[in-house]
Amino acid sequence: MIVRFKKDGLVRGGSYSIEHGIVSGGEVIPLEDAELLIPCQPSKIICVGLNYVEHARELKMKLPEEPIIFLKPPTAALSPGGEIIYPPSSRQVDYEGELAVVIGKRGRNIPADEAEGHILGYTCFNDVTARDLQQRDTQWTRAKSFDTFAPFGPWIASIDPSGVDIETRVNGETVQKSNTSDLIFGVPRLIEFISGIMTLQPGDVIATGTPPGVGQLHRGDLVEVEIEGIGVLKNSVVAADRS
Repeated sequence: MIVRFKKDGLVRGGSYSIEHGIVSGGEVIPLEDAELLIPCQPSKIICVGLNYVEHARELKMKLPEEPIIFLKPPTAALSPGGEIIYPPSSRQVDYEGELAVVIGKRGRNIPADEAEGHILGYTCFNDVTARDLQQRDTQWTRAKSFDTFAPFGPWIASIDPSGVDIETRVNGETVQKSNTSDLIFGVPRLIEFISGIMTLQPGDVIATGTPPGVGQLHRGDLVEVEIEGIGVLKNSVVAADRS
């Protein structure tokens, strides 16, 4: 696993084993003693909309002929365990659990059959969205871009993304449960498409879309995104500080 964390005031990062803690050489650092950070520092966060067959059916929408993409700013990134801030301007904030791919090698116009060579690994992602603002605006930037609206982690893992289980829970209750075999556009196609528009840099994050079951978050909630072979991303929801 590729992990970034802070311990005793120092930021550490690299490839570690996770076995009841972060294993570094002969040292085992209990997870409760380490402050997990976002596992990479992206220059951009690219998200994909409407990319699960069952989600499209849930919304009674036609399957897209090509990927639908949008951006979140790097300032929206939130560490594992961090607090999602419910903005005062919204009355409906939703969770969207997703598999994310992290770029490891710079590239542009990457053919799908060469995409794997540009991948560092995979992580859990929550595309937090102010749904009422998304519906009000003519585009999605405001609804998707608030600080803390892009939690991802807890680390980056090497997995085969073609058929892994993905589950989102709110306060322990399962609200999304699917498998990446239901993706409309797989990771190689997404990398090919996106890199034909913008240069992908090491550390960039591509969130591959959310399965059916999207719903609301409330202040005080604990939201978890769990992906087979990776782990669990946990974040709480808090009210904005008006001071």
